[in-house]
Amino acid sequence: MATFLSNIIFKGIASRSLTTHLSSSCYYGMRYLNTVSNDPDTHDDFKPANKNESSGISLSDVVEKDVKDNPVMIYMKGVPDFPQCGFSSLAVRVLKHYDVPLSARNILEDPELKGAVKAFSHWPTFPQIFIKGEFVGGSDIILNMHQNGELKEMLKDIKSKQ
Repeated sequence: MATFLSNIIFKGIASRSLTTHLSSSCYYGMRYLNTVSNDPDTHDDFKPANKNESSGISLSDVVEKDVKDNPVMIYMKGVPDFPQCGFSSLAVRVLKHYDVPLSARNILEDPELKGAVKAFSHWPTFPQIFIKGEFVGGSDIILNMHQNGELKEMLKDIKSKQ
């Protein structure tokens, strides 16, 4: 029992630290999930909350706004500073090469967001990269575009990060 509790406490501290550390990423409207169960003995303050549901904003609206408002938007597994899969890591490395502002959402935090992004793009895999409001593709397409010069051309009028 003590090991179980220490693992929960450690995971909670680690996830709070990681969330705080990565707060510079684009997270408006994001729903943070935690590992607290829906046990009836758990106080309501400690139960998971869906911020999108309480704000009246649908996930498809969030995706549409993300894509419209961010010149380079990536839906990925993890976040740019800590990718959770090789394909997401590759996409971030290629995009960072161009020193453009990169906005991201971690699809692992919300299965419903993952479904909303798939429905929006009509594309089944992740990462998904949008540039200037247009769906471009995944890491393999971004890498190919980088290698043949198309990505440089597409990103040329996006201002560099400050």
